[in-house]
Amino acid sequence: MTSPTKGIANPILDTPTLQEDRNRWRWGFTPQSENWNGRFAMIGFVAALLTELASNQGFLHYWSLVQTLIPPVQ
Repeated sequence: MTSPTKGIANPILDTPTLQEDRNRWRWGFTPQSENWNGRFAMIGFVAALLTELASNQGFLHYWSLVQTLIPPVQ
């Protein structure tokens, strides 16, 4: 007895599974760009935090981007 689906290809089972490299650089709105955006944001946040800790003033004040009328506490 032969199977009724013997000559019919199953598109779900016959397609090879592709493993995408999640770290590869690709242009556009892709999951890879979201990963890189998150990594760069974490690096920027840590850099701003270390700048504030080392200089004892805010990041914007350190680069003289914000001027205040209140003198710093000493």
